[in-house]
Amino acid sequence: MTGALEKGITANGTGLGGTQWNILGQVYFPKASCESTFAFETNSAPGQFVPVHIHPTQDEFILVQEGELDLKLDGKWSKARAGDLVCMPRGVPHGYFNKSDKPTRALFWVSPSRKLEDLFRALHNLEDVQEVVRLSSLHEVDFLPPEAND
Repeated sequence: MTGALEKGITANGTGLGGTQWNILGQVYFPKASCESTFAFETNSAPGQFVPVHIHPTQDEFILVQEGELDLKLDGKWSKARAGDLVCMPRGVPHGYFNKSDKPTRALFWVSPSRKLEDLFRALHNLEDVQEVVRLSSLHEVDFLPPEAND
């Protein structure tokens, strides 16, 4: 991450500097990074999800580009389809789930960027879920107990 946003285009299907991360089977591409924001693309196969969690220091947004996501947002279920924007203010519990039979592609971004990009670097190819939760808490992402996903 740099202090200022760099100009330019990050091409479809690529990440900044050719970077891509495998985070528990989902492919993430960093799209833009600076002090004030961090944007990344996710590609979620059917059945993939990120459990309910909280960002205490960041607002987060999702622009669904293809497919649909089921969201648990502040304890309530909703569905976001291609073209929909989801707003998740800091401190609001949220998780996303691809419950469909098709892949979903979405652009996420957080503001300010804080420690999220560093977290994704640390999670790349990590398979131990307990370690994912531990590292996340050190990077200002707090996962709720499993029953929060019901």
